[in-house]
Amino acid sequence: MSESTHASAPVEVRPTKPGLNVFKPQMNTFTVVTGALILIGIVLTILRFTGGLGAVTNLDDNNPWGIWIGFDLLCGVALAAGGYTTSAACYLFGFKRFHSAVRPAILTAFLGYALVVFALHYDVGRPWRLPYPIFWSQGTSSLLFEVGLCVFLYLTVLFVEFTPAALEWVGLKWIRKIVLKLTVVLTIFGVILSTMHQSSLGALFLIAPSKLHPLWYSSYLPVFFFVSSMFAGLSMVIFEGTLAHRWLNNRMDATHLKEADGVVLGFGKAAAFIMAGYFCMKFMGVSLDNNWAYLGTGYGIWFLVEIFGFVAAPAFIYAMGVREKNLVMIRWAAVWTVLGIVVNRFNVSLVAFNWHLPAAERYFPSIPEIGVSVFIVTVGLVVYRFIAVNMPILHEHPDYTDEHS
Repeated sequence: MSESTHASAPVEVRPTKPGLNVFKPQMNTFTVVTGALILIGIVLTILRFTGGLGAVTNLDDNNPWGIWIGFDLLCGVALAAGGYTTSAACYLFGFKRFHSAVRPAILTAFLGYALVVFALHYDVGRPWRLPYPIFWSQGTSSLLFEVGLCVFLYLTVLFVEFTPAALEWVGLKWIRKIVLKLTVVLTIFGVILSTMHQSSLGALFLIAPSKLHPLWYSSYLPVFFFVSSMFAGLSMVIFEGTLAHRWLNNRMDATHLKEADGVVLGFGKAAAFIMAGYFCMKFMGVSLDNNWAYLGTGYGIWFLVEIFGFVAAPAFIYAMGVREKNLVMIRWAAVWTVLGIVVNRFNVSLVAFNWHLPAAERYFPSIPEIGVSVFIVTVGLVVYRFIAVNMPILHEHPDYTDEHS
């Protein structure tokens, strides 16, 4: 997280040329650890699909949604919001100085949504029936149908937005030109779809007012989920960029390194404003529902920890970091905010859900459940690293230096 990570002299990037040059994996700590986690994940996958949910989870009729929904779906979708926030900032609002952050953000979002769909297979089962709700559903008024349709369409949009990098890698210039002409249309479509399904994920919990604690249950849950996705996406772009500068610095060109400070400062400033508004909105929700009395309970103290500790505090750090132009502060605020999004989604889907049940009947994820989630995240890291190393994600392809995509 060093402030000077990006300031060092750029290492000469070995640009990828048409012809599918592929990075050869080396035996190092990353390879050994990720390889072991993937092998464990494969074993857990076999157990889940041969033995059913009961073989690997603590789910039951009272707790049908566990960590695979709370973390893999709700957190995954929120943290993948950097795709629509970054592309909208660059292509719709004209902040071209953020251009170098678009491809990494789109890649992170594409992998995030792809892994969300992948993770759903574990929770739903019968992978071959996953397309059924989209193409053969009779329940088109269901929120789950709307979420599934939007995620399906937005994943398609993200795939198309990602393809220019892959097309440059394989040298298909004419297809790339066609895709680039759709950039603005795809960005607008992506923002619309994100607005719909980010908010709809919150609306899913509106049907369970008796199960979700009043401090987290609100008619404004769809708004809370959408607004929080915006600063989650901005923070994730900063966080992902920090890791990329630390571990993939040799794949970055001078343009990417030059624009890095501006991306961190600009996104940090935007996140601070949005988080301040979100903080006020949360207390407006408490006031409108007259839930002040709950703040004196154990759940109330945890609610205040979430709001002050994971919203107000990182928002203040963001603001101070931008004011002082302290990149280290902003990057730590980004990490803090990402953790805060995880805390919020866990609170809504797990901690404050079924809050009235006795402790013995409450859900807590099993070790295999956690192992599957770690496996999915590991797959995402490995795929991201492969693509970032081989394709023009963190640098411009030498054959397209005069173009912006």
